[in-house]
Formats: sequence, structure tokens, C-alpha cells
Amino acid sequence: MTVPGLDNETFSLRRKIHQLQSELSKIDKPVEELPELISSANLLRANECLSESNAKKNELLSVYDQYTKSLEAMLSTVLDIQKELTSILKEQSSMVSETKTKKNPPKSRKSSK
Repeated sequence: MTVPGLDNETFSLRRKIHQLQSELSKIDKPVEELPELISSANLLRANECLSESNAKKNELLSVYDQYTKSLEAMLSTVLDIQKELTSILKEQSSMVSETKTKKNPPKSRKSSK
């Protein structure tokens, strides 16, 4: 499934963002302390979870950066196309108005009395 207006790279980046957000939401749950472990083991487990979460957040930021650049490039292209279309429309409207003036020369009226 693709989203209209998004190229393949942008769509894959968008999909990667959703995947990373899902993975991050699974990781970011608070670490429960297990009473059978000593406090240093619980701290090691919490540290491991925080390290994993931090790595995913860094990866997510990197993908967001790529996604933003991709969207900016697409927007720039769209704006360039818009400028070109505006120019073409101006040219065509001036050509149409020139053609109308050439086809309809002013008629001279003679008054009859």
C-alpha cells in the first residue's frame, strides 16, 4: 500500500518511523524490579533497558531527519512545478488574448441618415 504523493523512499522512511515508534513503545515500559534479584542486578537491567531505548530514539531521530529532508525535496519540486505551470498559464493567456484581438479587428460603423 502506498500513500498518494509520496515517493518510494519517503514512504519507506514513513514506514520505518512507525516501526521504530512501535519498537520504542515496547521498550519504554518501566522495568519492574524483581525481588529475587539484588539491587545491582535490577539496576543493570534498568540500565540495559535505558540504553536500548536511547539507541532506538537516536535511530528514530535519524530517520525523522531523512524523512524531513525527503519531504523538503518533494516540496521544493512541487513549488518548482507550480512556478512553471504559472508561467505556462500566463504565456497561454497572453497568446489567447493576442489571438482574440487579431481575429476581431475593430469594425468601423457608418452612420446612415
